[in-house]
Amino acid sequence: MSAAGWATWLLQAIRQLGASQPPPAREPEPRSQRRGPASPHADWMGSLPPALSALPLANLAVPGSHDSFSFWIDEKSPVGPDQPVVVRHMAGIFRSFWKKMMKRWSVTQSLTFREQLEAGIRYFDLRVSTKPGDSEELYFIHGLYGSKVHDGLIEIDDFLTAHTKEVVFLDFNHYYEMDDSHHDYLIRMLRNTFGPKLCRANLVEEITLQYLWEHKYQVLVFYHHPMAHDFPFLRPGNQMPAPWANTTDARKLVQFLETTLNERAKRGTFHVSQAILTPQTKTVIRGLIVGLRDSLVARNLPTIMNWVKSQKPGVNGVNIITSDFVELVDFATTVIKLNNLLLHDRNKHEQI
Repeated sequence: MSAAGWATWLLQAIRQLGASQPPPAREPEPRSQRRGPASPHADWMGSLPPALSALPLANLAVPGSHDSFSFWIDEKSPVGPDQPVVVRHMAGIFRSFWKKMMKRWSVTQSLTFREQLEAGIRYFDLRVSTKPGDSEELYFIHGLYGSKVHDGLIEIDDFLTAHTKEVVFLDFNHYYEMDDSHHDYLIRMLRNTFGPKLCRANLVEEITLQYLWEHKYQVLVFYHHPMAHDFPFLRPGNQMPAPWANTTDARKLVQFLETTLNERAKRGTFHVSQAILTPQTKTVIRGLIVGLRDSLVARNLPTIMNWVKSQKPGVNGVNIITSDFVELVDFATTVIKLNNLLLHDRNKHEQI
């Protein structure tokens, strides 16, 4: 694109941005704030019949969210170290305008942690970083910085305290600008926040809901860092493989999900099917003002959800399925209902 073309495009983008401001992002809720009635899925794990709660969690269908923390992104924050140099350079030139654009493509969820939990989400994809000017604190990050990690963990713990049979997977899989002292701090934070709710590492096949309820465990932490081997309540990242399609094409995504599901390890791991599309540079340029939700996610959801509805959990089936903007369709309900297929198979087997 020529210099004149870029100038014209930027002027149009600025006008469109001013005319299409999204609702202001909600700050994370204070711990003591009152909340409305819970979703019917707030206790879905505790409501499963014994035939399913006795199965390994790796064999159940569990709904999860992608970049789970991104419901609140601070457009006034610096550009994160997870972004390439050219993006940080553009932010230095265009400042607040560029960050407003970035925010539209960094936000992948609209529901807070609490709202996701009440909607039935039980797997959380978490990416953590230090922040310039505040190197002793840790923040969630996706392009721009989100809320403090501590605040998010407290919100999750509050829910678990109120719903004692619900279990969450916390998958810490990306770290930026963190040394060993920061990892020590994060691990202490996990221990101090969840305490006896943290499930000690053991064989994946032994982890059933009944086992967790018996020991009053509610939190399984997956820590993609060598320090995971030093603490009994951390699981190494290789127990939570999450193959990434990295495509904007829904049909290619479905093919990838099928292929990687067929290659799923039979024992020793959980498995994440990332039912998400990833914008490329040209995708962002074409839909810069519209953002991820309206330009890529919403229009491809029917294809993706058709794949989800056709799945079955079990030893060779789906386990954790993640999505962007989990509220756009009845995503959690669809995934949770897949577990009924296991119950049907069990009843059919008993009748033979």
